[in-house]
Order: sequence, then C-alpha cells, then structure tokens
Amino acid sequence: MYLNCHTYYSLRFGTFSELDLLDLARENAIQELVLTDINNTSACLNFIRKAPEFGVRPIVGIDFRNQVEQHYVGIAKNNYGYKQLNDFLSLYLHQKKDFPDRAPDLKETYFVYPFEKVLLMGLTDFAEHEYIGISVSDLRKLPFSGYLHYRDKLIVLQPVTFRNKRDFNAHRLLRAIDNNTLLSKLSPSQVASMDHQMLSVSDLSLAFEQYDFILNNTQRLLQDCHIHFDFSPRAKMQNQATYFNTKQEDRDKLRALCFENLSYRYPQNSSLALKRVEKELDLIYKMDFVAYFLINWDIVTYAKSQGYFHVGRGSGANSIVAYLLGITDVDPLELDLYFERFLNLFRSSPPDFDIDFSWRDRQDVTNYIFNRFQNVALMGAYVTFNYRGVVRELGKVFGLPKQDIDRLSKGNFNASELDTTSQLVLKYGSLIEGFPNYVSVHSSGILISEQPLQCFSATFLPPKGFSTVQFDMHIAEDVGLYKFDILGQRGLSKIRETLDVIRYNQPEAEVLDIHDISILKKDDRIKGLLESGECMGCFYIESPAMRLLMKKLKVDNYLTLVAASSVIRPGVAQSGMMREYILRHRDPSRAKEAHPVLLKLMPETYGIMVYQEDVIKVAHYFAGLSLAEADVFRRGMSGKYRSRKEFVSVQQKFMSNCREKGYEDKVILEVWNQIESFAGYSFAKGHSASYAVESYQSLYLKAYFPLEYMVAVLNNAGGFYQREIYIHETRMQGARIHLPCINRSRIENVIYGKDLYLGLENLKDLENRVGLRILNERDRGGDFLSLEDFLDRVTISIESLSVLIRIGSFAFTGVDKYELLWKAHFALGHLQRFEAQQRLFAVNQSSHTIPELKTTALEAAFDQIELLGFCLDSPFTLLLNPVENKRVAMDFETQAYRRVDIYGYLVTIKPSRTVKGDIMYFATFLDQQGSVFDAVLFPQIARKYSFRGKGVYRLYAKVVEEFGCFTLEVIKMRKEPYVQDPRFSS
Repeated sequence: MYLNCHTYYSLRFGTFSELDLLDLARENAIQELVLTDINNTSACLNFIRKAPEFGVRPIVGIDFRNQVEQHYVGIAKNNYGYKQLNDFLSLYLHQKKDFPDRAPDLKETYFVYPFEKVLLMGLTDFAEHEYIGISVSDLRKLPFSGYLHYRDKLIVLQPVTFRNKRDFNAHRLLRAIDNNTLLSKLSPSQVASMDHQMLSVSDLSLAFEQYDFILNNTQRLLQDCHIHFDFSPRAKMQNQATYFNTKQEDRDKLRALCFENLSYRYPQNSSLALKRVEKELDLIYKMDFVAYFLINWDIVTYAKSQGYFHVGRGSGANSIVAYLLGITDVDPLELDLYFERFLNLFRSSPPDFDIDFSWRDRQDVTNYIFNRFQNVALMGAYVTFNYRGVVRELGKVFGLPKQDIDRLSKGNFNASELDTTSQLVLKYGSLIEGFPNYVSVHSSGILISEQPLQCFSATFLPPKGFSTVQFDMHIAEDVGLYKFDILGQRGLSKIRETLDVIRYNQPEAEVLDIHDISILKKDDRIKGLLESGECMGCFYIESPAMRLLMKKLKVDNYLTLVAASSVIRPGVAQSGMMREYILRHRDPSRAKEAHPVLLKLMPETYGIMVYQEDVIKVAHYFAGLSLAEADVFRRGMSGKYRSRKEFVSVQQKFMSNCREKGYEDKVILEVWNQIESFAGYSFAKGHSASYAVESYQSLYLKAYFPLEYMVAVLNNAGGFYQREIYIHETRMQGARIHLPCINRSRIENVIYGKDLYLGLENLKDLENRVGLRILNERDRGGDFLSLEDFLDRVTISIESLSVLIRIGSFAFTGVDKYELLWKAHFALGHLQRFEAQQRLFAVNQSSHTIPELKTTALEAAFDQIELLGFCLDSPFTLLLNPVENKRVAMDFETQAYRRVDIYGYLVTIKPSRTVKGDIMYFATFLDQQGSVFDAVLFPQIARKYSFRGKGVYRLYAKVVEEFGCFTLEVIKMRKEPYVQDPRFSS
C-alpha cells in the first residue's frame, strides 16, 4: 500500500538506506511497496536485488519534484515502464529544466498526483494512467473537496520518509544544509511532514476503513506492477554483446588479430605463445568476452591512430590475447602470468582492463567512445558526508562560530567540556555521517551496454557533458554491467612530450622505439639509474620510499622492479613483510625460513605474498578453498567487499580449513598477517608489470635525453615533488636555467640546447591571457626590441607589466629593473588602454629623467620567491647566519652510526603513524651540493620539533645504514631564518 517511499538517495531529504526501508517493511508486515526516491534512481537496482531477502515484492518509480515541491509520483508497471520513467527524468536532468505540471503520457507507467497538488491545480480530467493520491492526513479534506466521485482514481499515497522522531530531526538538518541556512531560519515549506511514516497494514486499513474502495484501487495498481532483473551469479552479461553483427564475426576477427601480431610480439619462437593463445581464446569464447576484448582493441587502435600513448594494466595484463592486440605491453609468458587471474570459469567478479591515457588525450578518447558506440554512459559514484564535512555543515546550521567548527572538525576537543550546541553537532553528525551527499562520477569507469542504460537507471549530465548513470560500480556488477576503465595520467604525457621536445631540440638524435621494451630491459644506463635510485621525475619510481627500496634491493632488472612496484604498497611495511622480502632478495638462502608450501607456490618472491594472484594461490592450495572461493577472498582484500557476507563466510572457512590441515596456529597467523597486508590496496602482478614498463620508458628518456625529459616533466605538472625540485634536477643534469623572458619564453617551459627558459605559466600573478597576447604579438611582429617597443605593441596593465619586469623578463635590454619600473609607471600610470587603439596609433613614449638605480642579487632573489614561489639561487645563500659547516650527503658513508650536524633544504615531508597511533615523519632534503638525503623523525622527536614550511633546516642527527642505504635519525632540528627581505627594510 506504500507507493511513495524514500531512502537517503532522496539526497539531503531521506534519512535511511534502501535496506533500512526493506527492514522497516518487514517489521510492519508490508509485502510489497514502491521505492520512489526524489529525482533519483540510485537505490532501485539494489532495492530490487535485496527485497526477496526481506519477503518484499519490489516495485520502483520516481518522485518527480522541482526543488522540494512534489509534482507527481511515477510508478513503473514493468521494466519498459521503468525505462520510460528514466528517459523522462534523464531528459530534464540533462537539460536542467523544471518538470511540467502534468505528467507525460507513458503507457507502461502510472502517475499519481498528490491530493494537495490536485486541489491547487483544480484538475478535473485524468488520463487512464493518472491517479489522485490520498495520504492519511488528506482524509480529513477528502469529503469536502468534491473529488470523492472520482472513485476509480483515488489511491493511497502515504509517503514514507521517517521511522521516528530522530529521523525527522536528521531530515530537518539535511534540509537546512541543502538550503544553506540556520536551522532556526529553515522554512517549514522546505520540510516534510512528520507523519510521513510507515504504518502497519492493520493501522493503514483502519485509517481508510470508510473508503475501502481506495484500498482496493491501490491494491489493483500494485498487482499490475512487476519488475525483474537477473542478479544470479551467472546472470547474462549486459555489456554490448557483439562488436560486429554476429558472434561468429567477432570470433573470427579476434583470432585473426592474434595471429597477425604473433610474429611481431614473438619473432624468435611462437610455439609456446601459440599454445597459450588457443587456451585463452577457448576460454574467452566460453565466457562470451569476445566483444569485450574487441571494444578495448578498438579504443586503443583509435588512440594509436591519433599518436596517443597508453598503458594497459590491471589483471588484463595477464592475457596474451591483450598483449597481441596491443591493449597491453606486458608479455605474460615472460612473467609467468596466468590468465585465470583475469578470466576463469570460477571467477565471481567481472574482469576489466585499466587503460591509461595521457591526461591531455583522455577527453578525446572518451569523446570517441561516446561517438563510436551506441549505449554509453560514465559510471556514477556517491560522495558521502564524511566526519569533517558533516561537522562543518552542521556547525553552520547550528550557528557555531568558525573557531568552534574548526576545533570540532579537527577533533581537537575534550567531549566533557563541549557546550550543548557542540554536543548536538556531534550527536546528529553521527546520524548523517555516511549518507550520500550527491551523485558524482567514477574516476574512470565507462559503461558500454547492449541495451540503453536508461533500462537500469536515469542519467545526469556532469560539467564535462558526458551522460552518467546514477549507480556505482558495485551495483553495475550485480546487474551484469562491466565497466571499461579509461584513466588519465601525467606520466604518459611526459613521455609523449619528451619526444616532441627532442624533435625540436635535437632533430638529428636517434630515439629507440620505446614500445620495444625488450631492448630497454638490457640497457646499462637504465640499470645504473635503477640501482642508484636516481629516478627523479620517472613514473611511479621517484618517491623517496620507492627510491630507497630500489637501492636496498639493488634493482637492476625488470622482474625485480615489478616486485618492488607491488611490495611497496601500504600495509606491507607495517606487517614486516617488505623488510623480510629485502632480506630474502639479498640472501636467497634465507627463503628456507618460509613454509614449504608457500615457497613452492611463490619461489620467485621467496615464499612471500607480493601480488594479488598470491592470495588466490595461498587460499586455494594452502587453505583448500575452491577457486571461486579464493577469488572472493582475493577480492575482499581490496577492502571494498569486506562487509559482504560472502567474504566473511570465506574468511571463516579459510581459518577452519587451515586448522583441519594441521597447520600450527603460529603458521596460520604468519600467513594471515601477510594476507592482511593486502587490505585496502594491492596489485595484480600484471598491473605492477605494466607500471614497470612505463617506468622503463621514462628511465630510457631520462638516461639519454635528460634535459628534454625534465622539460616535459615540468610541463606536465611535475609529479611527486614540487616544481622547484624538478627545476633543480634539470640544473643538476646540466641545464642553464633562465627566468621567463618575453623574447625567449613561451607559456610552457622550453629548452634550446642546454638553455631552459621558464615559461610564463610559472608566474603566479600573470594571467594566462596576457601571456598569450605577448606570444601572439611576438609571433606576428618578431622579437621585442625594448620596453618602449613592447608597450607600443602589447596591451597590458601596469600590474602585469610590473610582474614581468620584476622577474627579469626584460633583462635582455640591459636596463636595471628599477629603471624599467619607473618607465613603466610613467608610460601607463593608471590609464586603461585598448588593444584596437594601440594597433591604429603608436603611443608616444614620454622622456623622463630617472635616478640611477641598481637591483641587488638579494632583492632579485626575494622577487623570485614572491613571483615564482622559489628562487633560482641556492637557498643557503639567503640564510641570516652563514652555514657553519659544509657537510653533505656524500659524507654519510664515512660517518655511519655517528652523529652529524648538517644543513638541508626541505623537499618533502611524509607523515605516518605508528602501530600505537603516534605521529612520525619521513623527510627529504637537498644538501649544499644539491644532492638528496632522507631523514626520519620518530614520535618522541616529532612531538618536540615541528616542520615550519619550506626552507633550510639545521639537523643534528645520527647516520644509520640499512641494506647499503644511509639515512638520518633526527635528534634535534631547527629551521634557519632567512635574511630580512631587503625590499622592505628601512
């Protein structure tokens, strides 16, 4: 009897989940109901999936509203009616239009107008599919309304939004947040009536006992509605079924593509590869994934045709078919990657390819996909209210002062000392925390389905203009929609742009085919960079932690780098397994300490679990789980599925099976600790291998074209470090760094020979349009000859011109900056001139007598800090107190386990927490020679000494050595003051 039920996907309105709604129905003996969230279908599929577990027959619809004003409730008679409703909602969400007062004529749906709306509009004519909804509170008005004689059109419309008073209070707070108003000023019209609650069947029947025909009408309507989706484990895949017209055509094409590329990928001996291809194709045919492979092939083929670089990664890299199709560049035979990790008859979850493109190219690739295929949408995602967000929102709603909101959101308070209002914020914040705040876009997922996606959900249009479904990846998988992951990353942009820079800076240079990884793996220069950890700017391997790990492992080959890319993941260090891996790698005889079964399963990694596949191996062979159970177990390690009951049951079976096999509790615990380290983040081996391929490509370019590569790094927003550090690295590689120049610079950074000219984009206070105007004029009329020539040709404000002069963009004139600034002010003053006027009439430059002025190096340095964020001179020259020693990182080896006094310019800080929750810091510095060194501040030191922004720090520390790497354990630390800014000193 309930046709208008809301969940918290009625965003900033509803107060409980779809599962809570079903539980509420069971409590009240309701056997069928209609889920109708406000302008939203996010909960529909999961509601339909879970309803049978609660003894409820699910029906779905949509509550159509303009803001909070309810217009009508649409109810789907069947799956086609559901699609009609989704089409209608999508149209208005895409166009951001208000819904019309009258419902559309959709033959497979019912529309119910709330009684108040009928009275307000004075409706007297109703289509066959239109009804008048009567709530319990409406019964008082019904006899006097004149609508009793519409007997066949009256049905029960009792909204369900709350379970109790607490829900109602949460609802009022959500409405205040949505309206950005104080709770005390929230308009009653923005709030639902508190009687929007579910009554038991008997209570509802009692309320309508004088109008039993209304109950009968309602029951007939409900009985006419049926909706079904197949959520069984072997449900038919809903992705686009064929690439061509028939499945046989698809099979023939996939086979042909594999054999066309076999000799390219395996020029020496293809017999083993041929056997693997046949095995994979057989399984791909059986599991109906031919179109999935061909669609991915189509996407990367288009990208290649446009000159775009890509990386295919994830478990898809385990497939030789993917390797032959060019979807990945990872050879699964070389790495002994088994295809079953990607696709197997027992796998409980869908496979996918993660395909990375340059962040510059991803938009065009996405455009291509939407134009190339018929039924396409981006995957949705839910942004939920987190603790800090809830506290901030509720703090504003309750009128708390900003300082109190800051204190609460950061957790810096004693609960017993909080006032009543602050306690209310925390109390209701705990209710709202975790609620969906709005529907957003998945970071990479694209759906390409056989049916229109409105069969599953309404769609909306985010700012980038691509249609997006209202459900997330988990629901998509439940219903048989498997996403295509199209990601954007900057590492590929760096590679592609480096090749462009080489072409203009070293046009005669020979560049290897960087897709031929077999050559790069043998290169001695690349091995040298890996072993020394000199990988600044290189994809995935430039962070301090990765650099140190590579040095400890003495990485000099591809396979070890693949392992390092995975073993560094979060959690492993805490479990102690990363250290154990290093020990066994450096001394393989130590591997005998591993359990014999584990060593047999993972000889390459010395009996230590490193990859996601290892979890499957251990679960299946060590603990005796079936392959299907092992895959559930592996998937649960991602953290996303740990709450699902299927994972919990498999986890329990893992433990009981191990005990039945007679393993000692100590062994079981050791294995479990390794598995636990995978929680939240782990790599498939193929994923690590894909990352390692891109790392090798980056390393090749840095080894042979270091300046060009670093320019590309700078032009693609750097990476792990700040821009200043990459400029420093470019200088260390032999470049001469020049400040932005109006005659030599462009918007981006450019290099001529060894001369790097910083781009105008580096100037924080210079608008991009000003830079473009300068370049356009320079390209049109040639170099600028003087400040006067520049002013005659370029429209610019005095503020922008001052920035250019102060940074040194007119240094080519040989005129001091102060003199140029005087001239600029005399010429422009506070006048606003127009570009058109300047093109018609040259401006007469007045002649003035200017006092002789001279800019000092110190003044120039502080101008650079202000305008660039850093100075090009050594920061050590800016210290108030000159450095008292010349100690550098090269001295550490002779000072091992001694205490040293050293100066370091702060590069980066990484906070971390101990097992006890204490804060500690890992920090990276530059020494006085420009070399990098690392330091750690353990909790007792971190409590005593804090970092106070960028600058030079003086460290008193102990030099420690581990696996041939030298780092500092800080004992004392202080930040050294800079000299006073001479521009403002008297």
